[in-house]
Amino acid sequence: MMKIFIIQPEYSTDYSRSEELFEKQLSLMDACDDSADIIVMPESCDIPAYAKNKEESEKSVERFNKRLLEKASETAKRCSSLLFANARSKTDNGYRNTTYAFDRNGQIVGMYHKQHLVPGEVSVMKLDSEYSFEFSEPEVIEIEGIRFAFLVCYDFYFYEAFANIARQNVDVIIGCSHQRSDTHEAIAVMSRFLSYNTNAYVLRSSVSLDENSDIGGGSMVVAPDGEVLLDMKSTVGVGSVEIDISKKYLKPAGFGNPPAAHYEYIEKGRRPWKYRPSGSAIVRPNDIAPYPRVCAHRGFSTVAPENSMPSFGAAVAMGADEIEFDIWETLDGEIVSCHDATLDRVSDGTGRIYEHTYEELLSLDFGSKFSEKFEKLRILRFEDILKKFSCHVIMNIHIKTKDSVCEFKRETLEKIISLVRKYDCERYVYFMCGNDNVLRMLQEMCPDICRCCGAGRQPWEIVDRAIRYGCKKVQLFKPNFNREMIEKAHENGILCNVFWSDDPCEAIEFLDMGIDTILTNDFNIVNNAVKEYIRNGERGCITD
Repeated sequence: MMKIFIIQPEYSTDYSRSEELFEKQLSLMDACDDSADIIVMPESCDIPAYAKNKEESEKSVERFNKRLLEKASETAKRCSSLLFANARSKTDNGYRNTTYAFDRNGQIVGMYHKQHLVPGEVSVMKLDSEYSFEFSEPEVIEIEGIRFAFLVCYDFYFYEAFANIARQNVDVIIGCSHQRSDTHEAIAVMSRFLSYNTNAYVLRSSVSLDENSDIGGGSMVVAPDGEVLLDMKSTVGVGSVEIDISKKYLKPAGFGNPPAAHYEYIEKGRRPWKYRPSGSAIVRPNDIAPYPRVCAHRGFSTVAPENSMPSFGAAVAMGADEIEFDIWETLDGEIVSCHDATLDRVSDGTGRIYEHTYEELLSLDFGSKFSEKFEKLRILRFEDILKKFSCHVIMNIHIKTKDSVCEFKRETLEKIISLVRKYDCERYVYFMCGNDNVLRMLQEMCPDICRCCGAGRQPWEIVDRAIRYGCKKVQLFKPNFNREMIEKAHENGILCNVFWSDDPCEAIEFLDMGIDTILTNDFNIVNNAVKEYIRNGERGCITD
């Protein structure tokens, strides 16, 4: 048996009480004794009261971080206990939200960095979050033969991560938390769900907003079968309970099958393609992906037929920030990808694409005119592209119309928007169009999806049109733009694409003008030049 101590200190939105509350937190650490085997403390122990901005947050860290970690080490050693405390850690990119693991000798034997930062931690507190956009396995620290995994506050909401934690065969999940809006009942549901799905004990420590409050707090210990062994609700103090960490919960794994852990039973029937896109191939969405970018125009269209799966696949495999493609509606209402209105240049067919049914288009060869190696390549549906590349790359989707001023069917836009939503990639796409009627309807129908204003018949008025229709981007058409247009766009929070450049020197000149994204047909050579430009911060042509 092991004795668990959970510390739940008082918390206040009055920043002026920081010193008082920190001292009270230290006194709770003093209340732990040598009967403890594990001590768990809440999130942000070095910020004991609400910090409304980066300056207040970092001021608290400067005042309390060193004292806290020293006290944590002393407490672990004095009690001969494992101790887990959450505080800031310093990196070259700023502070991180970090859980520290101390062994019984008071030594730091592991650190866990919060994986799901709330938006305010990034935008207001400016915490280092770069690591959270990279693939990583769940952090597991083994101490004295016990396998510990970790969650911090917001991490508790991401149930899709629980199955991956379960795969690590962990015994205990340490939850340093600061949830200040959920009810005690909701916190218990989340914690029980976590323990049941991972077959691990959940040791959760949080802060009390007020001893009479039914929100916040909720420090607890939950067993693998979901039983709540300790629930402090909003009590300020130290709670304790004894547990047998070796005790696991095995359930009937279907009729006639031997007992197994819940996650083991679930793994036998898992269907990943039924869920939201996920995994190591998922990239940052459009709103937070960095600039400048290179957009593979019609895919990597110098090595494979444009607007084709080989062209898009080559670009994505080589690390394209974005791919661009064009979509049309067929005669029978299907949405397909092709640049030209006519079929003659890119296929063995003739006539206009929107005068043919999808079945008629499928009979055409869209590969041989590029190379015999791509013979019998078929036209792509918009849905085919989304199905394969949703969330794996940012998509610049050019909605094609018969001309730049024609009316456009509302039901066609509804179909396009519904497909984007179906494949859960609203944040990974933006719609580009030079037709003001389409931009107006998009603004009304899907204001949450980014829009890009195309040149249309008024290329020199593109920035004003983008402002008028609430577009976040413009796609400038060379040579019909200048530095003043770029500056005006940026002053109005609008990013600038340029169509197009296949020349590395020209591409760098565009970046120096302030262009944010360069569309190119020759992806590799332009991408190499741009990435070198970014790495070195150089100006001027880079050819090597």
